[in-house]
Amino acid sequence: MATAFLSTANSFFPSSISPSTSSSCSSSSSSSSSSLGTALVYLNNQNVQRRTLCKAFNESPPPTPALTKRGFSLCFITSLVLAAGNGCSNAIAAILEADDDEELLEKVKKDRKKRLERQGVISSSGQEKGYLQDVVYKLSEIGQAIDNNDLSTASSVLGGSTDTEWVKNANVAFNKLSSSPEEKTQVETFNSSLASLISSVTKNDVESSKVAFVTSATAFEKWTTLTGLVGQLKGL
Repeated sequence: MATAFLSTANSFFPSSISPSTSSSCSSSSSSSSSSLGTALVYLNNQNVQRRTLCKAFNESPPPTPALTKRGFSLCFITSLVLAAGNGCSNAIAAILEADDDEELLEKVKKDRKKRLERQGVISSSGQEKGYLQDVVYKLSEIGQAIDNNDLSTASSVLGGSTDTEWVKNANVAFNKLSSSPEEKTQVETFNSSLASLISSVTKNDVESSKVAFVTSATAFEKWTTLTGLVGQLKGL
């Protein structure tokens, strides 16, 4: 670049110059060359600075992502192991295992607390368990009648509508002992399928009655399993 710049500058001077003019031009040329050299040094320094800045920018490390508390602990422990040697690997495993065990222990404690609370509610719900035991007996009679295609007997046990006493009592027990969304979903399924069962029996539709009965009985059984009552009711 410097050579090209000098070549371009020299082309402005004519090839034939008088002696007097030569000396004067020589002095002027010397001054111009000095100024030109200074300019070139300046330009070269500017280029070096630009390259240095670009290199520093390109080589700058990416921002460090935020660490969680657990991640920070793991990084800290890992750095200690790298400094101390492989002999600390067992220590890391023990620390991490202890952390996992602590989380598992907390979960077990919470589950146990919920189970004890549920058992306390069930133990104090003797009347509601009686209502549920009546549901088991009713479903057993209805199932046998439908299996024998005896829809008249099934209708008499059902009572003809969902406003019968045994259905109302069953929902009293459901409302008191249901706490999770899964349990409430099974209650809704039981009530809707029971309504379909009553309608099918009233229409003397054997096949639809069988389907509705199976859905009702299955929902009730799932609910008793979820609530922990499956072993406390006879006939299940």
